[in-house]
Amino acid sequence: MENSANTNFDWFCVRTWTTSAKNTGWCLFGCAIGDFGTILFFQLTKIPFPVLAIMILAIINGLVTSIILETFILMKQNLDFSKAFKTAMGMSFISMISMEITMNLTDYFLTGGAILTWWVIPIMLLVGFLTPWPYNYWRLKKFEISCH
Repeated sequence: MENSANTNFDWFCVRTWTTSAKNTGWCLFGCAIGDFGTILFFQLTKIPFPVLAIMILAIINGLVTSIILETFILMKQNLDFSKAFKTAMGMSFISMISMEITMNLTDYFLTGGAILTWWVIPIMLLVGFLTPWPYNYWRLKKFEISCH
């Protein structure tokens, strides 16, 4: 027996793709600040630290900066801090984790990891955007839940 919720889902709504792209872009911006900032810090200071540890720290910092940015944006939309923080944590954490992991895997496979170059950054951003975008569309379409 087929589930009617699955058969009626519309993957072709331009308005939802546009809104989810905006939401995904904000998430990417927040994640990239912490992620790239961490990698750049270790790249410039040349502090001897294992590549895997730098990448894990970059992922954590990316998650933190994204949550901070999304909380700030929601507070600007007149949500109190507690509700804004809970919304930022609850609605986009899966997106942020998938975004961070794929961005760092892309960096690892293309450069050996924890190295920012002029040519790898756009690829990391593209992969980081495309990975969670369908999930964000699905969540927005199915539950009408959006972070922004």
